[in-house]
Amino acid sequence: MIKKYTLPRMGEVWSEENKFQKWLQVELASVEARSKLGKVPVEALEEIKQKASFNLARIEEIEKEVEHDVIAFLTVVGENVGEAARYLHYGMTSSDVVDTALSLLMKEASEILIQDIKELIDILKKRAVEFKNTLMMGRTHGVHAEPITFGLKLALWAFEMRRNLTRLERAKETISYGKISGVVGTYAEVNPFVEKYVCEKLGLKPAEVSSQILQRDRHAEFLTVLAITASSLEKFATEIRHLQRTEVLEVEEPFKKGQKGSSAMPHKKNPIICERICGLARLIRSNAFAGMENIALWHERDISHSSVERIVIPDSTIALDYILNKFKDVIVNLKVNKEKMRQNLELSKGLVFSQKVLLALIEKGLSREEAYQIVQRNAFKSWEEESSFKENLIIDGQVGKLLTKDEIENIFDYGQFIKNLGVVFERLEKI
Repeated sequence: MIKKYTLPRMGEVWSEENKFQKWLQVELASVEARSKLGKVPVEALEEIKQKASFNLARIEEIEKEVEHDVIAFLTVVGENVGEAARYLHYGMTSSDVVDTALSLLMKEASEILIQDIKELIDILKKRAVEFKNTLMMGRTHGVHAEPITFGLKLALWAFEMRRNLTRLERAKETISYGKISGVVGTYAEVNPFVEKYVCEKLGLKPAEVSSQILQRDRHAEFLTVLAITASSLEKFATEIRHLQRTEVLEVEEPFKKGQKGSSAMPHKKNPIICERICGLARLIRSNAFAGMENIALWHERDISHSSVERIVIPDSTIALDYILNKFKDVIVNLKVNKEKMRQNLELSKGLVFSQKVLLALIEKGLSREEAYQIVQRNAFKSWEEESSFKENLIIDGQVGKLLTKDEIENIFDYGQFIKNLGVVFERLEKI
């Protein structure tokens, strides 16, 4: 069973209610800091804490008139606080509030995504162990190569998600910064202590230096990590889509009772969840590019980044949260057709052992080129005539001079392909 969230749902993170609540937290922490400096009377601080609140409808009403969301927000809070509201937003610019609050929102969103990834890693590990010895065909260039196990494929995905987890944890640290340094970052009207106090209270670090805003390379890194993680999911989903093709049919994504695959063809069971994951991964990648475009702004700040990130940051976190949870469900309920995997192993009539035959001939004293020519000749004969590769080797005069029938028989042992896989699963236990 997939564990339920222990953290807020992603949609709630990006609600207007939560955004303005974070703005209010920044404003209140700033007043507290100035109170500790003796700039705000204790009575005024307590009154602000007691009365500070907002109403979404009222903010919207005022914003329609003033065309400025922060001013609308401060106006509504001020209406509720009364005279003591003059201590709010003192020496601050809009970005002091908006950027610091955005860091809180991204941090909150990243905690949900980190939990998602941890759960997916656990699921992948469990299923990898389940199919540790389940032989299937390994393919390179889409063509049969040598056998692997399905557990190895899942282990590879688990390790990749572990790297994504590390990247996201690092990106969370990168965006966990705030700034309360005024209109161009010079602290001209606000004591640096305020920034330090606010950030510590809210679980952030003060930016080492800022202009009017936190620098957008931080946000671009965050969005890029989301894009890389989404690309990994697309990679896994694409593999499942390939393995579900009728000609392969080694795995199938969940298809619940009552589900229908096509309006025209009742027989269809399409990998629609994996296709959806692939599509949304493209969207998340494009958002990362927009994040990089936001890095270059005019002088100490312009506003060209603002409209973009109001879309791409919430959308990317929501979309990634969605496809992570969808993929968890796919892996938990993935149908694995072991018999079909075994049948597909036999399609090439033993050609997957060509490297082992090559090495055996080299060990008997042939040069690599001589051995390669012998093996390739017999392999192509097997492919063109649809005959057994092993039998062709047994009746080949050149091969017979070097390898006995028993030696050839011993080469054709699938177990030899996976005899050293234990080391991978030992590593897997540790992540």
